[in-house]
Amino acid sequence: MNGQKIGYKRVSTIDQNTARQLDGVPLDKLFEDKASGKDTNRPQLQAALNYCREGDTLVVHSMDRLARSLVDLRGMVTKLTGRGVAVEFVKENLRFNGDDSPMAILLLSLLGAVAEFERSLILERQREGIALAKVAGKYKGRARSLTQEKVAELLARAAAGERKTQIAKSFGISRETLYSYLRTGSQEGASDRLAA
Repeated sequence: MNGQKIGYKRVSTIDQNTARQLDGVPLDKLFEDKASGKDTNRPQLQAALNYCREGDTLVVHSMDRLARSLVDLRGMVTKLTGRGVAVEFVKENLRFNGDDSPMAILLLSLLGAVAEFERSLILERQREGIALAKVAGKYKGRARSLTQEKVAELLARAAAGERKTQIAKSFGISRETLYSYLRTGSQEGASDRLAA
């Protein structure tokens, strides 16, 4: 019996689109996150990993969509192949099934290290840009997500007992930002975190 092909897509922010990822790839099931790849604690990634069974293949557009850290990438691939789940990266044209050659493992490590290095460079350039903008007096920080009216609505919904996850989703903010609004009781002090 052939296993299922399970797709996983990821973009870093809710404004980004996953349409180009796995375009035209036949899949039995698809999971999609709009979250940073800095760690593996992503709801749909965890759901995909739990859904995979022996004989299945997890299909991902590219390695950096699965993980930005070499340790996380190798750990996930090793764990999945150890359970009898193959991992396929479309962009790199690589497939891992546990019986991988030393060359395949080397490629996984090299390409994973490149993705991790690229993320480090992006963060470094971002920090340098912010530092220069601060010196020039041009950096104001990220604009607040919600107006005072929206904050009042958010606080009222939370006070009425609505689930925090649902509130955050309906306002298009992270749960961390929601809790920041709830702690301060106003817009001050609450800011979205930029997801890399």
